[in-house]
Amino acid sequence: MHPERFFSPDPNLRLIAKRLYHSAKNIPIFAPHGHVDPALFSDPNARFGNPVDLFIRPDHYVIRTLYSNGIPLQKLGISTKDNSVEYDPRKVWELFCDNFHLFRATPSGVWLTTSLRDVFDIKKKLSKQTAGSTYDILVEKLSSIEFSPRTLFEKFNIELLATTDSAADFLAHHQKIQASNWKRNIIPTFRFDTLVHFLNPGWIEEIKRLAANSNTEISNFHTFIQALERRRDDFRRLGATATDFSAESALTEELSHQQVDAIFQRALKGQVDQQDASRFVAHMLLEMARMSAEDGMAMQFHAGIYRNHNISLYQEFGADIGGDIPLAIEFTRSLIPLLQKFGNHPNFKLILFTLDESTYTRELAPLAGHYPALRLGPPWWFNDSLNGIERYLNQVMESAGLYKTAGFNDDTRGFCSIPARHDLWRRQAANWLAGLLARHVIDEEDAHQMMYELCIGLARRAYNMESKQNGNAE
Repeated sequence: MHPERFFSPDPNLRLIAKRLYHSAKNIPIFAPHGHVDPALFSDPNARFGNPVDLFIRPDHYVIRTLYSNGIPLQKLGISTKDNSVEYDPRKVWELFCDNFHLFRATPSGVWLTTSLRDVFDIKKKLSKQTAGSTYDILVEKLSSIEFSPRTLFEKFNIELLATTDSAADFLAHHQKIQASNWKRNIIPTFRFDTLVHFLNPGWIEEIKRLAANSNTEISNFHTFIQALERRRDDFRRLGATATDFSAESALTEELSHQQVDAIFQRALKGQVDQQDASRFVAHMLLEMARMSAEDGMAMQFHAGIYRNHNISLYQEFGADIGGDIPLAIEFTRSLIPLLQKFGNHPNFKLILFTLDESTYTRELAPLAGHYPALRLGPPWWFNDSLNGIERYLNQVMESAGLYKTAGFNDDTRGFCSIPARHDLWRRQAANWLAGLLARHVIDEEDAHQMMYELCIGLARRAYNMESKQNGNAE
């Protein structure tokens, strides 16, 4: 990993970018949207396990690349829905290292290599020849307190880490974290997909879990909403400042109470069709916007993803194994009902994400540049890359303005990749600002203030955490 990686090859721009990057390199990491398991931090004695459990099995980016190149999931230690797979972690690691060339010039390759180098001081390239020695180094280090989740959390200089948690979850691990004497800021995020997409398998079981953990008998739409509101209160008491939701479409529609209750009653009986399901999602987006306007939690929404595209693989192994594919999406007309009702509301904040980059300039930046409630989430998922970040910055900033964006989030399940992901963002942000500074679009003072905002200031404000943190731009 070259110390000047990702900076412009132009020598003048490189000098400016390096100066900006080093001025912000040690700013704390603010991670308001991610998928790290809170169980890692609820037990002071927790460890990551073996290298396969840390770097391969939980990472759908890694799984996706290896599977697409002909490696069966069972050989990676991935269990089917029906049977857990017994695997030899050393052999899986050898297979991974032997195929590490598949990650060349990909974001996953950058994150993995940076994590291994900066966190575990592994300087050799992963290969068939180095598999054994790197495995032994990692096993030894992962067993020590120096490389425990809590110790690395402090070493990474993380100011805040938000996990993603089902709205029906009891949040036992977050309660344990807060009850301990460990003074670090780990908060839940209210994710309600499993309670709204009622054609998904297991929906009725999630409703039962929501009823139990909210102490609510859910028999109709009104009691369903009551249960959600009670759970939001529980999340907020544990520090949550945001909700999260994903759907194929950005369509919003306000239904009458009679209409939405009739759909919900049919769902409870297992009698709904796709039209019912789509209209229910469209209405629930307005319900969640209403709740956010009332309690102040930022509402995150990402549309435009076709889940589990490889149906046979999903049927055998389940979700989150790399089979989600982006869709073209429309926002301008779809969001009219929601924005007409809440887009001008002073207490409402909607952070929009997309995988359809064609909407950046055409729709999202103009929408955010007008509605006070809107913020644009960062490039994410397939676009969280050196080139994806550059495209985003170039396409949204002139129409929306820097201060209508939400900074950066890492959106990762891989805890040890968090510093690497934020570092890539900071280096590319420095590159982008260097170009503006070299062309005299901004001056030196602007560039340093904007660098600070892109690293932490924008995200703090977007997620309603600015007043709870210390530190100001210098």
